[in-house]
Amino acid sequence: MRLCKGESLPLGGSWADRSPLHEAASQGRLLALRTLLSQGYNVNGVTIDHVTPLHEACLGDHVACARTLLEAGANANAVTIDGITPLFNACSQGSASCAELLLEYGAKAQLESCFPSPTHEASRKGHHECLDILISWGVDVDQDIPHLGTPLYVACMSQQFHCIWKLLYAGADVHKGKYWDTPLHAAAQQPSTEIVNLLLEFGADINAKNTELLRPVDMATSNSAVERVLLQHEATPSSLYQLCRLCIRNYIGRQRLHLIPQLQLPTLLQNFLQYR
Repeated sequence: MRLCKGESLPLGGSWADRSPLHEAASQGRLLALRTLLSQGYNVNGVTIDHVTPLHEACLGDHVACARTLLEAGANANAVTIDGITPLFNACSQGSASCAELLLEYGAKAQLESCFPSPTHEASRKGHHECLDILISWGVDVDQDIPHLGTPLYVACMSQQFHCIWKLLYAGADVHKGKYWDTPLHAAAQQPSTEIVNLLLEFGADINAKNTELLRPVDMATSNSAVERVLLQHEATPSSLYQLCRLCIRNYIGRQRLHLIPQLQLPTLLQNFLQYR
């Protein structure tokens, strides 16, 4: 079946019913895309699954096509039947350029808590450049989705060190994970001592207990390097240096951490507060 110009996909269609506009956007064929738009094809035409050409362009990291569609009136917050937005596709693909473009055209980082989250997707896949952009646009770094937890928890489960660092640096709560499991519980189950040490440096509670009353050290593989790190930390009090930094950052508050460089402080102290 071929769509007529300006028509959306009728009910009962399938993937074979995608319009030529979908195909051009999917393949990054900018000239064809512009030609089809000039001929009157519907920029917001959808498939049976409510996939728009903009979804396709963002999934393929075709920035020029995405820009052309948005300039032609594409809905930056279009949602598929699975709750997928173009921004989610951009973050899933790791397309920072598409993500920035969508946000400039009014895309919302999260429509509803039940929808798939671009922040969680970027954290899960390690797309820290997309995460950087979302954070700069004021996304809630502690957004808690019941079946996933927080972005920090997701990043710890996926062992995405750079995303974990960016979330913590942006003020993510190191204690918020999934239900009673903290990010440290998640990290303790993985082999990375680097991630465990990072969480501890940002004040993770080594004695936190989950619903089964297990501490992070109880989740670690027996005789592993991670278990040794946790046991050593348990036996070693936090330094005054670390406690002071955590106290000051907590007092400043997450919403104002980005203002630290503007404080009338020596560069050494600014670096100290920013973990540099």
